[in-house]
Formats: sequence, structure tokens, C-alpha cells
Amino acid sequence: MRAIKHAFILLIALLSYQFSVAQINPLEKVSWKFSVEQNGCEAYVIGTATIVNHWHVYGAHLPEGGFALPTVMELEKSDKYEIIGKLEEPKPEKVRDEILNEDLYLHSGTVTFKQKIKILSTKDFTLKGNYSFQTCDDMQCLPPFDDVFEVKIKACNKEENSNSEMSFVLNETDNTDSIEEQATITTELPENKTEQTPTKKSEDKLTDKSLLTIFFLAFLSGFAALLTPCVFPMIPMTVSFFTKQSKTRAAGIRNAIIYGLSIIIIYVLLGTIITAIFGSDALNALSTNVYFNIFFFLLLIVFAVSFLGAFEIVLPSSWVNKADSASNRGGLIGIFFMAFTLALVSFSCTGPIVGTLLVQSASIGGMAPFVGMLGFSLALALPFGLFAAFPGWMNSLPKSGGWLNTVKVVLGFLELALAFKFLSNADLVMDWHLLEREVFLAIWIGVFGVLAMYLFGFIKLPHDSSMQNLSVGRTLFGTLVVIFVIYLIPGLWGAPLKLISGFPPPMEYSESPRGFGNTASTVDYIEGTHVGPQGIPAFLDIEDGLAYAKKVGKPIFLDFTGKACVNCRRMEEGVWGEPGVIEILKNEVVLVSLYVDDKRPLPLEDQFEVEENGKTIKITTIGKKWSHYQSSKYKVNTQPYYLILDENGNEVGNGSADYENHGNVEAFKNWLEEGVELYKTP
Repeated sequence: MRAIKHAFILLIALLSYQFSVAQINPLEKVSWKFSVEQNGCEAYVIGTATIVNHWHVYGAHLPEGGFALPTVMELEKSDKYEIIGKLEEPKPEKVRDEILNEDLYLHSGTVTFKQKIKILSTKDFTLKGNYSFQTCDDMQCLPPFDDVFEVKIKACNKEENSNSEMSFVLNETDNTDSIEEQATITTELPENKTEQTPTKKSEDKLTDKSLLTIFFLAFLSGFAALLTPCVFPMIPMTVSFFTKQSKTRAAGIRNAIIYGLSIIIIYVLLGTIITAIFGSDALNALSTNVYFNIFFFLLLIVFAVSFLGAFEIVLPSSWVNKADSASNRGGLIGIFFMAFTLALVSFSCTGPIVGTLLVQSASIGGMAPFVGMLGFSLALALPFGLFAAFPGWMNSLPKSGGWLNTVKVVLGFLELALAFKFLSNADLVMDWHLLEREVFLAIWIGVFGVLAMYLFGFIKLPHDSSMQNLSVGRTLFGTLVVIFVIYLIPGLWGAPLKLISGFPPPMEYSESPRGFGNTASTVDYIEGTHVGPQGIPAFLDIEDGLAYAKKVGKPIFLDFTGKACVNCRRMEEGVWGEPGVIEILKNEVVLVSLYVDDKRPLPLEDQFEVEENGKTIKITTIGKKWSHYQSSKYKVNTQPYYLILDENGNEVGNGSADYENHGNVEAFKNWLEEGVELYKTP
């Protein structure tokens, strides 16, 4: 029963893994402009931060020892100018944080930071600098952000300006006319103190939550691997070896602990290598790549078939023999190679699980492979240390038997179901319509239906032992799978299936996009639109949407989305259709959905080139066009990303919405209502 329970937990974990949340780009909440006020040989370098409603940044000069990170605007050292004084800022708002037990100094709205300089150069030049900040609201803080900036400085003519007074005039890119300069906080950071150390600490703190989720799911995967026929029987055998061969009980415990640590080191090294090869921040760019998704679909199919008993994935026997011979050396090296031998011998069971875990980690990016392998290996290593310390516990372990193979087969079915999510991503991005919603659900109904038949004993696979009676645990788990299959069936006729939202293709990507029997066609057809989420007519081009918005006198609901975007589907299926929201989307706004991963080619006359990071990039597809439009105009590249615009394409003033902060019905509804009201207000 315990094995079935653990397999069920793993089912939930694997289904939940796809929903890891992507980080928000801080530039989505705070936009920056840099300008110069200059009169002769003196100038102010100005950084203007525009902060969306309900968010803030911290002051530039904060007391030491606090949690908050100061806003920094630093100029590069140069012989072309001299920095005068410290960075100037308006007086921040002082707020007491009882949880942190400290005073916080905050800026919101539009805030200007100024650094005075004395110009020494007799030729025009470009001044370079860097800035960093952290933005928070009442619920969360985003990771610290830093970047570089450049401004043009005119030469100093000393004869012309030796007796002149400063009479600065703002250039046209500055937005600080309404800011009244006030006294700054007198507490300064030491001259030799930089923001690098606190920034690193804050990044660690902010990523702890997401990495902890990855760690927990990886730990469950490791526990599932522990319950496979390749690993579970090794626990009592290995622990008994250490306790019998060691001269004292303490030595046996020590050696078993070293053995467990060696297992952790081996798998963590694997995660580290994956991270180092692919980079800590580039892996998640593969999530919408067609070849990436097709490759991992095929890989998971191979893993699933292996777990079902068709064949075993084994490493070359020479590797195992060499590792086994090295384990006889004794000492720490021998123990390490014993652990390495276990990893090689058990690869037929652990390999598919590790592979799936690394596939998921690759789609998330960052340090996920490293953290994932740490959680996985810890679950494998814990039993060896614990049972070595308390050998009496081994008497309570269930005996090896057919239940171990059952766990392995259940994992195979789960990997088979998960594989089709990757194939669906590729199909959505390429718009092949080979795996539409009905076909995807039919496959899942078939996979989990066969799993239910297997659990109830109607199907027997290779390596299964004879079973005369069903255990209570197996019966309950099989019943749960049957309930899940019954839940999926109405989805073939248009049921929303909110429990698995984001896994199947969206409703509009189906054979009956308006619902079975055309029951969802409650919105009149609009020329130039296609059936969008919840049956709402959606324009796929911003110009077409703006033209229609002018005609009907409604605001634009701009939806930056993606065909393979899981969080976009969760918003559309779990929030858009709720009472109070669907009425606004259908009746009070014009929906414009821009798919940033649309692979359809642009007409040759519409293709163009742009400069990004010093490289010339040719925009050849519809998706690249909208991706560039989003990043260049709104400085954001995450989806979903929502804006309310007037008929001229200008923001109405209620900021943006996204999955992170508006993933519940009430928050999204309030944001929509605010945008519509601002549009109607003269």
C-alpha cells in the first residue's frame, strides 16, 4: 500500500511540475530613462524611474545593516569628468516594517536620481554608467536588476563658461518636471561598499522559494527511484555489508554515511555539468523550440517503454566492471566507487527518472538541474545513512517482490502521458493541428485507462509476478485513476477540465473550437478575427484591432501570449471564463492576441532587420515580429502579459497584468474594471 501511495504522490508531483512559475522581468514594473542637464562645464546625469502602481523601489542612501537594497546609479571613472558630491534623490517615504523590524525608505510613481559632474574634456564624449534596483509590492519582491546606460556629453569650453551660472534645461526624454527636489537622507554608504554582496544575498533569498519547489519534486522523484527493483533490494544488502565489515558499529555508521554522501556527490556533479554546458539562464529559452520538444517527446517515449518492460537501458558493462574493481581499493576512494557502481548498476531504473528530471529542469533553466539532482540524490542516500545508524529499522522494511515492478510500470505510464505534452508544444508552435485538444485528451484517456486496467489485474506486463488478490492500496489507487479518466471524458465535448489546465491544447485549438454542437458560439463573429479563448473573437494583428476599436469605441485588451505557454492557458481557462470577467472580455473590450511563438513566415515585403545586443537579427516570422514588438515597446519578454490600450494604442494608465500578480479571478477582474473605467474617463 505504501508503494502505491508513493506512486500516487509522484503522479501529482509530475503533473504539477509543468506549472513552475517564470520570473517577472523587473523592467516590467520599473522603466528607466537617462538624460543630461548641462550648462557649460557642469552637468547633471539624470536617471528617471517610472514605477507602476502599487510597486516601489528603495532609496539610494539607506542605513547600514538593513534588508532592503538601495537604488544605485554609478558613473564609470574617467579623466573626462569629475564626479561632484553624492547621488541626489527626492525624499523617500518612510515606512515601518514590523516583520523585518526596520524602517524602509521607498519611492513610488516617478522618481528622479541626479549625479552632478564637472566636465574636463574639450571634446564631446559618451559617458557610461550602470544602475541597479530592486522593486517590491506589498506581497513580494522581484530579483535585483542591474544594467548599463550611456548619455552624450558636450565638450567643456572654459573661456565661454568660466563665469556662467547653472541654468539647466531638461531634454525631451526627461519626465521629471513634476518632481520637487527635496532633502536627501543624510546616512550614506561607506565609499568602499558596493551593492554586489547584498544583491547576491537578495537573489538567493528570492529564488529560494522556486528552487525549494524544484528540490521537493526532485526528492519525490528520487524516492520513486528508491522504490524500483534496481535500488530497493540494495538498501539492506549494502547497509549489512558496512555494518558487518566495519570493526565497530560507529565505523559502520561512518562508512554508510560516506557512502550516502558519495551518491549525492555523483548526481550533483551530473546536474552541475548540465548547468555548466547549457548555461544558467539559457535553458528555459528551449521551452518553445520545436526540435527540443520533439527530441524530448521521443526520449520520454523510450524511457516509458523501458519502464513498461520492453527492454532495459543499461550502460556498457566495461564501465560497471571498472567501477566495481575500483571499489575494492578500500578507504574513502573504495567507498566512493561503491556508490558509483550502484549508480551504474541501477541505471536501468534511475536513468529514465533522472532523464525526465533533467528534461523538466532544462525547460525551467537557471540552477534547476543542480538543485534537482541534489534533491534526487538525497532521497537515494538517506536510507543508507539512517538504516546504518538504526539497523533495527530494516526489519520493518517490506520484502522485495512484485510491488516493486508495479511501481516501475506506473512510472512508465506517467512518463508516457507526460511525453505527449512535449509533442503538443511542438504541434501548437508549428500549427500542424495533428494533436488537437480532442486527440490529446483521447490519448490521455487511453493511457490512464490502460493504467487502471493494469492496476486491477486485467493486463499483465513482462516481469510482473502472479497476483491472486488485489491489495487495498492497489485497489484504491486504481479507483482514483478510473475517477481521473471519467473526469477527462467530458473534455472531448468541450468541458474546461480546470484541474489539468495548461496541459491539453486550448479549446480554440480543437476540432470544435466553439464547443461541441456550436454551443459556445455566444459571441457574434467579427470579420478578421479567429476564435480565441472562451470563444471570444480575437484579432491577431494590433493594427486590425486598433482599427476595429476606433470603429466601435472600445478599449483594446492586448494579450501577449504563446501557443506553448502553460501559464497563458491557465489564465485563459481558469480566470477568463469566470463570472464578472467573461462579460468584460466579451462585451467591453476588443481582444488582440499576439502570439510570440507563431512560426508562420511573414510576407517578404513585411520582413525587416533589427539591431539587438550589437547583432543584426532578421525578423522573418509572425512570432518574432510580436516578440520584438513586446520587448522593444514595453521592455518585457514574458507571457502572458496584458495591457489595456485606447483606440490610438496608448496605455490607459492602469499598468499591466500577468499570471504572477493577477492569476486569481478577483485581482484580474479589478484590473479589467479599472482599465475600462480609465478609458471611459475623459
